[in-house]
Amino acid sequence: MRIDGDHRRRLLVSRQLALGLDAPGRPAATTPEEVADRLVALHATDPSSVHLAVLARVPDLTLDDVQAALHVRAGLVKLLAMRRTVFAVPRHLVPVVHAAASADVAPRLRARLLKELATLPTEPPVEDPDALLAAAESQVLDVLREHGPADGTELTRRAPLLRTAFLPATTRAWDVRRHLTAQLLPLLSAQARIVRGAPKGAWTSSRHVWSPMTDLFPDGVPDVDPSVARRELARRWLEAFGPATEADLRWWTGWNLGRTRAALADLDLREVEVDVAPPGADPALVAGVVLRGADLDAPAVDDHVALLPPLDPTTMGWTHRDWYLGDHRPALFDSAGNAGATVWWQGRVVGAWTVREGGDVAHRLLEDVGADGAAAVGAEAARLGTHLAGSSGTVVASVTPLYRELRASPG
Repeated sequence: MRIDGDHRRRLLVSRQLALGLDAPGRPAATTPEEVADRLVALHATDPSSVHLAVLARVPDLTLDDVQAALHVRAGLVKLLAMRRTVFAVPRHLVPVVHAAASADVAPRLRARLLKELATLPTEPPVEDPDALLAAAESQVLDVLREHGPADGTELTRRAPLLRTAFLPATTRAWDVRRHLTAQLLPLLSAQARIVRGAPKGAWTSSRHVWSPMTDLFPDGVPDVDPSVARRELARRWLEAFGPATEADLRWWTGWNLGRTRAALADLDLREVEVDVAPPGADPALVAGVVLRGADLDAPAVDDHVALLPPLDPTTMGWTHRDWYLGDHRPALFDSAGNAGATVWWQGRVVGAWTVREGGDVAHRLLEDVGADGAAAVGAEAARLGTHLAGSSGTVVASVTPLYRELRASPG
C-alpha cells in the first residue's frame, strides 16, 4: 500500500492538530491531559511549549486549564525522557515512559557526573565521588520531605553538598564555576525520585520547584519490564504518528537500532510505502509501517490553521520532515536541529510566528496560501494573542535570525 503526501498531511491534521473537533472514532479532546495522550507526550523543555501546544489544538482551553493539569491535579507530569528531553506525560503513562526511556537516561547522566567529580577540579576537593553523590542525593530528598517543594536555589541553601563547585579548567567563556545542583537534580528526575513542579513566577518561567516523586506515586513509580514498555511506547507512537519509518521511531525515542527493531517486532504491523517528498514535489517513497487494523481514513479538515510552539511534538515528531516542512528548515530550525514556532496550513508548515512583549503575536508567511489562508492565519494569531495578552517573560524563544527579526519588527 502506498500512502502519498496529501494523505499523510490529512492524517496529521486529523490525529494531531484538529483535536478540538469530533472525528469518526475520535471524539474531541476536552482537557490538556487528553491532548497529551493523543500525542503520547508534549515537549516541555521550553516552559511555555506545553501551554501553547494545548491552546493550538483545542481553542476552548485556556492557560489556566493547562496550569491546573500541570500543577493542581498533576495529570501531566514532566519527565526527562526520550532523547534526554523534558516531556509532559499523562500521569498514567509515567511508568511506561520511565521504563522505556528515562531509566536509560539516568545511568548515562550518573556516569558522566561521577567522571566529572573524579577528574575535574572541585571546591572542596572530592575524594570519593560515589560517597559524595549518594550523600548529596540523600540531602536533597531529606530537604524535600522535611520542607516541601523547593527550587534549585532553596535546595542549594538547605543541602550543603549541593554547593560543591566544579571549577573552571580552561579559559574558554563557557567554562565557568558551577554547582553540583545543576546536574544532580536532573539525574534524580531521570531516576524518578523527584519531579518538576510549579514555576516560580510567571507561567513562562524556567525556574521551578521540585518535589519527591512519592507525592504522585506514594509507593514509587510502578515497575514495568523495559521491553514491554518499549513495545507499548512504540505502539502509542505509531497510533499518533504512523504510518512512519523505522528511522522516525528510532530518532523520536533515542533508542539504538536493536531496541527499535525489537519493539517493532513485538507489534502486529503492516508494511507500507510512505511519501517523504516535499509538498508539490514528485513522490519519494520509502519503506514504512503502520499498525495492522489502524484507521487510515483521513477526512479533510477544511481551511485548517495552527500556530505551534517551539519544539512542538508534531514539528519534531519525525526525522523525515520534508513532507510537511518543505524547504523551510533553514528559516525555522536552529543549528542544533531545534524547531522554532511554526505556522501550519492544511497540514504543512508555511511560516513562522513569535510573541512580542505584552502578548502581541507577530507572524510571517513563507509561501503563498491564498487570501483565505492568509486571513485564517491572521485570525488564529489574533485568537492566540487574546490568550497571551499581558504575558510577561519570553513566550516564544528566538532560535534563528527570522524569529529575532519578527520579535523586533514593528506592528
